[in-house]
Amino acid sequence: MTAPSTQVTTLLTQFGLTTAAEELVPRLTQAGHPEAMPVLLEVFEAEAEARRQRRIARLRRGARLPPGKTFATLDTGRLPAPVVQQLETLATGAFLETATNVLAFGLPGVGKSHALCAVGHALVEAGHSVLCAPAYALVQELLGAKRDLDLPRALRKLDLFEVILLDDLGYVQQSPDEAEVLFTLLAERYERRSVMVTSNLVFSQWDRIFRDQMATAAAIDRLVHHAVVLEFDVTSYRTDRSRRKSPPAPAPRGRTPGPLLPRARRRSTS
Repeated sequence: MTAPSTQVTTLLTQFGLTTAAEELVPRLTQAGHPEAMPVLLEVFEAEAEARRQRRIARLRRGARLPPGKTFATLDTGRLPAPVVQQLETLATGAFLETATNVLAFGLPGVGKSHALCAVGHALVEAGHSVLCAPAYALVQELLGAKRDLDLPRALRKLDLFEVILLDDLGYVQQSPDEAEVLFTLLAERYERRSVMVTSNLVFSQWDRIFRDQMATAAAIDRLVHHAVVLEFDVTSYRTDRSRRKSPPAPAPRGRTPGPLLPRARRRSTS
């Protein structure tokens, strides 16, 4: 077990109090007060935790993550077991060290956004910087920066985030200018910072996003070079919930299922 005096010195160094880290323990020892170390350690540990909580609060505000989309509210029972295992691994944040990307594919309503937002919340709790944004909204911000001749500064600002979650990439078709700034963002982060992406479109349909085959191939190449791919091959959560709430009505006895009213009567009551 590490001695309290060593832990005190380590914490003071983490606080950036280099002079105190060098002088406090030797002076207390010389003054004959080594018994003060456990008390000092307790105080400094409380300070470290308070600083950690303040940092997490700042990261949470800056992340723009939907508050309710966490692992606590994610219905993992609907998801394939390999996807759940990958999500748990991603939540550790190890993929950020290698600038690995995360690509989630599936039809609308299968839980892609919720799952990656849950990963984002876990990363924030671990002290990582995250930004969550609808892809179209972030593209519009970058496009505005380009028009103002301020795109390099906007990209540097985004570079402060260890990972950016682009939600619903390809949901709205991009104009050539929009596709260009999106490609620029992906190229800037390539092998430096991570990107998490949700998309309803498989790679073969990404020419709808970038409009150009060469640009599409280049964007996909940068994303998948270091990537974890999650396939949400399940039915829509909203569809399942609707079916549970509204079971199909039984067909009337003695007749073939069809309109309950004769055609003429239906016209007269409309």
